Amino acid sequence: MNLNINLKRGVFLMLALALGTLTSCDDEVGNGNGLTATSVDPSFTITPVAGEVNTYILTAQAKGVISSKWDIGYGPYMGKMVEKIVLPDAGKYTVTHTAIAAGGFTQEVSQDIVVAQSDPSKPNLVKGGFFNDANDVAKWTILKLSATGAAFWDFKPGSATLRSPGGWAQEGIYQAIDVVKDKEYTIDMLVSSASGSDETWLEVYAGKSMPELGVEYKDNKVMGLSTWDGCAKSAFLGRLSIVGCVKNDATASVSNVVKFDTTGKIYLLIRCGGNTFTKDGITVGRIEMRAK
Repeated sequence: MNLNINLKRGVFLMLALALGTLTSCDDEVGNGNGLTATSVDPSFTITPVAGEVNTYILTAQAKGVISSKWDIGYGPYMGKMVEKIVLPDAGKYTVTHTAIAAGGFTQEVSQDIVVAQSDPSKPNLVKGGFFNDANDVAKWTILKLSATGAAFWDFKPGSATLRSPGGWAQEGIYQAIDVVKDKEYTIDMLVSSASGSDETWLEVYAGKSMPELGVEYKDNKVMGLSTWDGCAKSAFLGRLSIVGCVKNDATASVSNVVKFDTTGKIYLLIRCGGNTFTKDGITVGRIEMRAK
């Protein structure tokens, strides 16, 4: 009996030592065991979708890729390795794919897509939404909301930046747009800031009531950023439909889709401000509103 027990103990001890040796050697990420990649192939293909206007499938090669980040001109965003995109306007687009491998190693590559013709069924209803020049800026009306005028829109080629010293100062811009009853529209824009804020918001409205000087606009909130809801607390860059966190009044969810119960004029309005506002301001550009 004692001999058998001793033999079992000896076998157990040797097994434990062997397992200890196996788990102690190169078991951490980065110790040459392949858990951290040192290269990854970010290549991808672009395939037009048959029967769908200006629609493309981006397909990343999957070997060694854990996740994909894409940029089609709105800043990088996390996507799928097979991503469907729509480019309604004619022009040349540079698509960048960032492949993310084990251990966080990344590599990127870019390809161009040339869209020959704009989609006539989905024109951008926003005038001057890219802020390319003074004529674009003139399409917008500034809505003075703070009595001191401390918050203001700073227009540069390609963007409009709300700058504010904080203290709840805010400012708005808007324009009138004609819509059709019961038709669905999507609203989107590029938003960015190099630093975060606290007690800050950027809200997008599509309401039927006329904006008034000095009066906070609250008619039909569609989307936005809000530090209370958890976004814009740190630096951000991307489409508002992706990086935003403000709920749509109509759907009670985060959505950039809107429709109206009458045909006629609505007001697309962006209102931005806050108490502890980022020193870099919040920048918007590429503002679009299109039929869905």
